[in-house]
Amino acid sequence: MARILSMQLSSGISSRITSSIAKEKSETKIELPEKVKNSRVLILGGTGRVGGSTAVALSKFCPDLRIVVGGRNRDKGAAMVAKLGNNSYFSEVDINDSKSLDLALKDVDLVVHTAGPFQQAEKCTVLEAAIQNKTAYLDVCDDTNYSWNIKSYMKKAVDANIPAITTGGIYPGVSNVMAAELVRAAKSESKSDPQRLRFYYYTAGSGGAGPTILSTSFLLLGEEVVAYNKGEKIKLKPYSGMLQIDFGLGIGKKDVFLLNLPEVRSTHEILGVPSVSARFGTAPFFWNWGMIAMSFLPSEFLRDRSKVQQLVQLFDPVVRAVDGIAGEKVSMRVRLLSQFLLSCISSCVIVLHIDPNRLIWSRQMDAIE
Repeated sequence: MARILSMQLSSGISSRITSSIAKEKSETKIELPEKVKNSRVLILGGTGRVGGSTAVALSKFCPDLRIVVGGRNRDKGAAMVAKLGNNSYFSEVDINDSKSLDLALKDVDLVVHTAGPFQQAEKCTVLEAAIQNKTAYLDVCDDTNYSWNIKSYMKKAVDANIPAITTGGIYPGVSNVMAAELVRAAKSESKSDPQRLRFYYYTAGSGGAGPTILSTSFLLLGEEVVAYNKGEKIKLKPYSGMLQIDFGLGIGKKDVFLLNLPEVRSTHEILGVPSVSARFGTAPFFWNWGMIAMSFLPSEFLRDRSKVQQLVQLFDPVVRAVDGIAGEKVSMRVRLLSQFLLSCISSCVIVLHIDPNRLIWSRQMDAIE
């Protein structure tokens, strides 16, 4: 008979932690070192949902920073600047034009690239311009090919003496940190060998990301899913392999489906986990049905950014309307199975919920003999 043992975390707190952080507490200001206090940060895609949220958060956390809202729409840029206040301004920029980027990056200390989608993007023009102008770089890329193309610039970034970070969003990004923490805990706390790690993601409606998540999701349907099974690379059909996953408090059980995401490869190659996969699901449930139906469209169509953008324009008003009913919650569950003492399997899970009003996270670690 299986025996379930409750384990303690290294911090000495219980094996399950739930922390709710009030919205007003999240607005606490951060004191930056004097030498970077007045740094200038360019946010590309700053008039969109992701970039705009980034700009607002930075202005609240670090009000001394000078926020440059980068985008193509002057009216939207002016509206965002009015929201941010006097320590910001708009810069019209085309991320596909090197001269436009060079002009926008002048006297900028950090560029944050949120102008997705990153799928099917052939060139890393923003990073190239950042290296040329010796500007620190961060993106929220969620595409496997693009992220590994970015990594191929490592030597150039080192030679230019600038930090360059890719996949720094929620997932991938925070999810990678969650995975690394689970692997660290397995090796150091339970002295076990990681065997299988699974990423599970859920969003209600657009998850607050606006049309970008629609573009990303549709483009990902045109890519074969890369996963790893006992060290072997395997390819699977997108939005297949449905599992019902319990996302816990406030979310419950949701259906999730396979997608090709960059954290799978990095977890396998860098963290050394033999079996890795990632799944995503949304709500209401009929959006999942729509994604399944769209996965049968020709891959050539789904890889065409212009055609996908037409689909996004068609569906976006409907998604926004449904968001008002379904909400904009995001939840991530990362689970690691590891083996120790030859016969005991350890299951460790981190769950993170994000909604407009609070952040809830938990970690639990059990052993099944």
